[in-house]
Amino acid sequence: MASLIEGQARPIRLADIAKAAGVSHGTASNVFSRPEVVRAEVRERVKAVAEAMGYAGPDPKGRLLRAGKVNAIGVGTTEPLSYFFEDPFARVMMAGISEACDATGAGIALVSAANQEKLAWNIQSALVDGFILFCIEGGSRLVELTRERRLPFVALELGFHDETISAIGVNNIAGGRLAARHLAELGHRRFAVLSLTLGEDRTGFVTPEMVRSAVYTGTRDRLAGYFEELSGFGVDTQSIPVFETENEERSTTAGLEAIFAGGERPTAILAMSDRMAMIAIDWLTARGLKVPQDVSIVGFDGVPDGALCDPPLTTIAQPITEIGRRAARMILDYDGAVRRETMGVELVVRASTGPAPRS
Repeated sequence: MASLIEGQARPIRLADIAKAAGVSHGTASNVFSRPEVVRAEVRERVKAVAEAMGYAGPDPKGRLLRAGKVNAIGVGTTEPLSYFFEDPFARVMMAGISEACDATGAGIALVSAANQEKLAWNIQSALVDGFILFCIEGGSRLVELTRERRLPFVALELGFHDETISAIGVNNIAGGRLAARHLAELGHRRFAVLSLTLGEDRTGFVTPEMVRSAVYTGTRDRLAGYFEELSGFGVDTQSIPVFETENEERSTTAGLEAIFAGGERPTAILAMSDRMAMIAIDWLTARGLKVPQDVSIVGFDGVPDGALCDPPLTTIAQPITEIGRRAARMILDYDGAVRRETMGVELVVRASTGPAPRS
């Protein structure tokens, strides 16, 4: 219960403390905000009066409203809150965001909800100066809700083109080409793709029409990079099975089961995330298939976990930490400009890829 002035129905204010302690309002304010500029005996007198009257200190909300900023960044996703801690890509990205925030003393608020109504409330009520959006599944809704706040925001891996939105991503076509070329030069000609989502609310095998009408251009661009490169090696890309997943174990495992269920099995898997690639390694190993002797796998991300799995994962590494840092700086140094950055990627060759097995 808030402390009250006797006979009045209002909370105690800083002005009441100043009057009771016999100091100016500015001096009383400094006791709580800049104590080093107030003489020790005055500090102790004001604090003693505050304690006796049950006053805990100025309301931080009021100070923030007067300043016009809260010195915090919201990081939003439509995924459950656990995504920030369980997904290896998200963990590395958060490290970059945190680094930039630490340098300026800014805070971070995680904003997420699988339920659309709760997501809207969380976005509208977050006490932040701007948002960094993990635009994965449900990205269009996330952007729409954030626009309504009229705060600056930047999208990571936006997945659909909108030149009015600040965004940071990577050259997905170039990354796809690097991965496919590496495998093709090792002699592989039978491929399968574990895909990120092309749209929303679906998983399963992908048709050419689905690719052409994809909502998320990031996924479409990676696929285009794969196919453009493989076509140059004489591979019939129309025959390559592409399974759309939600980038987690359930749907990735379903994709692997479907791909390996019948017909001629692939000797190489192009996975659009390291998380899917590592799930695939475990799945294949559990079924007696050796990586890379029977099946080679290339991931996409370059998360630290990939270097530690067995065998270590060949991947297309993107500068995840740097993307996080730059996104945070866009919000912290916001000047009203729309900025869109595309960063490079590199092939990191490890032990999950090897020569195609002999037929």
